[in-house]
Amino acid sequence: MRLTTTPLLSDLYQLAMLQAYYDWSMEQTAVFEFFVRDLPPQRNFLVAAGLEQVVEFLEGLHFEADELEWLASLKRFSGTFLDRLEKLRFTGDVHAMVEGTVFFPNEPIVRVTAPMPEAQLVESRIINLLHFQTLVASKAARCRLAAPGKLLVDFGMRRAHGAEAALLAARAAYLAGVDGTATVLAGRHFGIPLYGTMAHSFVEAHDDELTAFEHFVRTNPSAGTFLIDTYDTEAAARRLPPLVQRLRTAGIEPRGVRLDSGDLGAHARAVRRILDDNGLQGMQIFSSGNMDEFALRDLLEAGAPVDGFGVGTRLDTSNEAPYLDCAYKLQEYAGKPRRKCSEGKATLPGRKQVYRWYGPDGELRRDLVAADRETHRGGEPLLKLCMQGGRRTTPWPDLEQARAYTAGQLERLPTHLRSLEPAAEPYRADISPALLELAAELDRSPH
Repeated sequence: MRLTTTPLLSDLYQLAMLQAYYDWSMEQTAVFEFFVRDLPPQRNFLVAAGLEQVVEFLEGLHFEADELEWLASLKRFSGTFLDRLEKLRFTGDVHAMVEGTVFFPNEPIVRVTAPMPEAQLVESRIINLLHFQTLVASKAARCRLAAPGKLLVDFGMRRAHGAEAALLAARAAYLAGVDGTATVLAGRHFGIPLYGTMAHSFVEAHDDELTAFEHFVRTNPSAGTFLIDTYDTEAAARRLPPLVQRLRTAGIEPRGVRLDSGDLGAHARAVRRILDDNGLQGMQIFSSGNMDEFALRDLLEAGAPVDGFGVGTRLDTSNEAPYLDCAYKLQEYAGKPRRKCSEGKATLPGRKQVYRWYGPDGELRRDLVAADRETHRGGEPLLKLCMQGGRRTTPWPDLEQARAYTAGQLERLPTHLRSLEPAAEPYRADISPALLELAAELDRSPH
């Protein structure tokens, strides 16, 4: 059974609307856009992620025979409608920001232009894919900014909200600057570098720590990091030098130690002294345990001698901002701009483009959300055609290329936006006067 690629991974009202669209011959071109209404508290920017999975979903969109049989068994859809679903494929165009682009509220990062039934059906899954990866990528970017130059590893699979979430979190985190993951399938599927040490259970299963360390490293010589906080962290560190020398004699070079509990800063300082005093200056210290961008910042600002971090639960769940106020809304149908006027959830009508200007130093200076028909000299248009007629238009950047692009985006952020605290002056992202006038004109029209 398909679980993540089937169009049944949707909301019921999508199918109910599709049947009505077909019944009433409403199959003209529709334009939908995905955007985020507001930044979460303490966030100064977001990172667009998940487009690769959106395109894969759209390219493979179809109903299989057993899925149509199941829909028929519900006795709520007509045979004519199910016949239409059998032939349904995505034939539209997609414009999108390049994956890894930094963006701001009310800026569409994906625009879908397609016959109304196609554009409507994919709403739920598009939001599902873009929302989650954008959430994690934005969190990971903050971790990278808080710990420049440090090894960062995604440790979050076991507390991610499901199997797909674990895989896509590993991908989004790597895109935004995390160096690797402990999730093995993410290594196979996405080519993300894999990292891992050992569990406390491995140490506990042995009669003493040193035997556990030696057994593990002799079996896994390339994974020579000792987990030293199962019992007494500093005592374990003091017992390491003879073992390290014995392993070196056997041609095995241990990499370092991992700290996972207690006062990580105090333990790191004490362990660093012990290792250095015993000629083990080359051994690194890796810390994990409830890490996020704030913990990373505090440890490093306090001078904790930590070389790398495992970032798990708080990354994969984006703990302090677990959701985005995002939407995929109809902006044009049958050649006419459309606008939702609901209180607190009004939309900007018509298909749009986002323009960006940079300062002399290459930093982001300001953005403008404008009607697609407008031109604004000097501004870089961020929404680019990536699918036409249901197929990709250009060779797709691989994950390494997307990761390098994201790093460049973060380097171009103004200094005040890099802070983990809300910027005193939010980034300037304006709405064009022509777009505001179009909205006002629609408001004056009868509905």
